[in-house]
Amino acid sequence: MLTIRLARIGKKKKPFYRVVVIERTRPRNGRVVEAVGTYDPLKKPAEIKLNTERIKHWLGVGAQPSDTVRSFIRQQKIA
Repeated sequence: MLTIRLARIGKKKKPFYRVVVIERTRPRNGRVVEAVGTYDPLKKPAEIKLNTERIKHWLGVGAQPSDTVRSFIRQQKIA
């Protein structure tokens, strides 16, 4: 099953995340199917960039968003 979740790519003490579509059983930073956005929590306000078309596609195919990504999707009024 596919899931849409965060993968950390930032340095120590400087978090930065990619929003990725990944197989549920893979590790957090494992091989991804597709990167569909970014999240920068250090900016004020936190910067969230999502590829709306691709997220809608993956949700239509059956991918399940994590709780955090679900809140991002609601915030951006995607679904």
